[in-house]
Amino acid sequence: MTTRRTTQKPPASRSKLKNVALFQEDEQATPLTVPVEKIVLPASQPRRYFDPQAMQSLVESVKRDGILQPLLVRPVKDQYELVAGERRYRAAQEVGLTEVPITIRQMSDEQAVQYALVENLQREDLNPIEATEGILQLLSLQLGGDTAAVTALLYRMENEAKGKITRNVSGNSEAETVEKVFADLGRMNWLSFVRTRLPLLKLPDDILGALRAGRIEYTKAKEIAKLESLEDRRELLENAIEFSLSLSQIKEEVKKKQPKAETTTLQSRLETAYKQAKKAKVWDNPQKQEKLKSLLAELEALVASSE
Repeated sequence: MTTRRTTQKPPASRSKLKNVALFQEDEQATPLTVPVEKIVLPASQPRRYFDPQAMQSLVESVKRDGILQPLLVRPVKDQYELVAGERRYRAAQEVGLTEVPITIRQMSDEQAVQYALVENLQREDLNPIEATEGILQLLSLQLGGDTAAVTALLYRMENEAKGKITRNVSGNSEAETVEKVFADLGRMNWLSFVRTRLPLLKLPDDILGALRAGRIEYTKAKEIAKLESLEDRRELLENAIEFSLSLSQIKEEVKKKQPKAETTTLQSRLETAYKQAKKAKVWDNPQKQEKLKSLLAELEALVASSE
């Protein structure tokens, strides 16, 4: 099948991140056509999940019209490593195209990873887990540290924003870099990311797996994770996916399966009453001894009847 060639703007001009200048503007931008087998995937790909329905739609489009937008690649030895356009690449393979249009750019390993992350993060249908991990990776590249260090920085910034710690983060170069990355991406601010997205990475493995695979929305996943019982959690997760339960229905099910608030309140009252009675030494008060004996007898009878 013959593929159609189109001209596209250089990726650097499309990127919202102004500090991601990956190549010079006078570099070759005219797409070329190369054999599919000359293209290889990088060792690390920011996007791991592809919605089956959306992917099938793209395959049908490629069957009908070919590859309309060239794949972005960089030369690696005698091959081309894919930087952006993995869905188009996979669709071309499935359709059986022997050649695809490409745009070649000279990029370092870090530049290639950074561009792939930015391109991926600007997709509207991005999985929330992949988006969270992608943003952490991008921040790691920008700050020159690992994701653990970035996560710790973000939580320090949050505590500072709450007034829990002295202001020693905001205003420095690290905080400014964080704020700029989020502003340029335009998805959310850093504080919203810390409070709503970072907690997703702490979800139980079964829920995290379903969320990563795009089988459930993150708001529903967070609600199901409130259940401490593994059996209850798995059952509700399966039902939520199979029957497309709404968030309100899931909240109702979680409420049913959680310990009754009344039981917790009674336990708390009993423990508090014991502490207060012990502190006041009510048994030493002659006027209260008879009442205390009566209450203790009732309590002992109640405990005995439940054994």
